[in-house]
Amino acid sequence: MAEELPELPRGIALAWGVAANPQRGPKREMSVERIVDAAVELADADGLGAVSMAAVAAKLGFTPMSLYRYVSAKDDLLLLMQEQATGLPPEEHREHEGWRDRLRALFEAQVLIYLRHPWILSLPITGSPITPNSSAWIDAGLEALAATPLSETERLATALAMTGHARWYGMVLAGYADQARTKGLSADEVSAEEAALFDRVIVAEEFPHLRRAIDAGVFTAADDPFRFAMERLLDGVGMYIDALERGDAHAAAPGWVDLDPAELTGDKKYREAQKAVRDAEKALRDARKIERQARKDALDRAARGRRDS
Repeated sequence: MAEELPELPRGIALAWGVAANPQRGPKREMSVERIVDAAVELADADGLGAVSMAAVAAKLGFTPMSLYRYVSAKDDLLLLMQEQATGLPPEEHREHEGWRDRLRALFEAQVLIYLRHPWILSLPITGSPITPNSSAWIDAGLEALAATPLSETERLATALAMTGHARWYGMVLAGYADQARTKGLSADEVSAEEAALFDRVIVAEEFPHLRRAIDAGVFTAADDPFRFAMERLLDGVGMYIDALERGDAHAAAPGWVDLDPAELTGDKKYREAQKAVRDAEKALRDARKIERQARKDALDRAARGRRDS
């Protein structure tokens, strides 16, 4: 007896175009595509908080109940918005020679998506988005690595690593772009402002390595730390591929992070213990602050004594 396949959630079914159409309601004037278009326009203009079924309906000139005949839940609408804004990977990535250049092209294209539609970054990640466009991006990453000796699992891991780094990079760049819009600051000015704040609060006694980095000017340097990290990630994959081509065995990777069930379930005693740790850490920070001030006062007294003598 054949195993029964799970039913597709409505949002995923809508994305693949296999959901049943509503039997009643406005016909030619309304469609899932028009609803999603309107929602994306709202999010692009004013952020994800501006998107509600009522706001989308008002933009289209219909009642919210009309929308629910097509998209029955806001979560489904958000999924379809992400799907449309993500789009398909650019065909140009196939023009590049070699897996590394192709992955880099996909990385840069993904970052641009987050800059064009920064509200995507506010959507929660609840698992793999099993939609056509998202699947196409994964497939493109795997295609870029198809000629390498990596296993299928290793190719997926590499593609996901690049996707994750693109999202992190997109978050930072989108934040800088928002600062530029709201404060009228350039990216360099935002960096300078952040560096000044770090310089004000970070002391060598408590954060010696961060203080040394600040003094070296890392926060205002022209180098891009995210692109540096991306290139080193690719370096590591390249070295691993070279080892496989020399005949080395595939490396074993451990499974999921083994989290404490008490932490996952929010056990009361565990939460109380965590709070005690946080309180102790705060007390330690306060004690170090008193120590730094006492040291400063002692140095000031010694300096005055030398001047008076």
